Amino acid sequence: MVSQIHILLHDIRSTHNVGAIFRTADAIGASKIYLSGYTPAPIDRFGRARTDISKASLGAEKTVAWESVEDVQKFLKDMKHGGFHICAVEQSKNSIDYKKIPKKEKILIIMGNEVGGVEEEVLKICDTIAEIPMLGEKESLNVSVAAGIVLYSLR
Repeated sequence: MVSQIHILLHDIRSTHNVGAIFRTADAIGASKIYLSGYTPAPIDRFGRARTDISKASLGAEKTVAWESVEDVQKFLKDMKHGGFHICAVEQSKNSIDYKKIPKKEKILIIMGNEVGGVEEEVLKICDTIAEIPMLGEKESLNVSVAAGIVLYSLR
């Protein structure tokens, strides 16, 4: 059973998506959110709270622990050494259905850029790549919606 769910938001552009994922993370009892690349943080570089994130999160940025990550490659390797199963949510020839994500005790879920997804260099480090099957004409869901589906499936 999954006891610790951590989330990495890598190169997410939209503050609204970041806020929505914080809100979902709070709802499922996620342990921590990590922000890397150009993902906006709830506190800007001048130490000011981002109202655009807090509006979408309804204040969940205050209830879910978070930190910014400078070197995503090193971070992922450190998480693996710490016993975390690393799973990216991305369409790939190597992906599995999200319902089959191994329910390890400690898991890190990676959500990537709204357009480009999770970059190949990050995917190479992952233990699992999972995707949500698409039945309509569109190729993907909004990143915050996809995060909600995958995160709730782990609970």
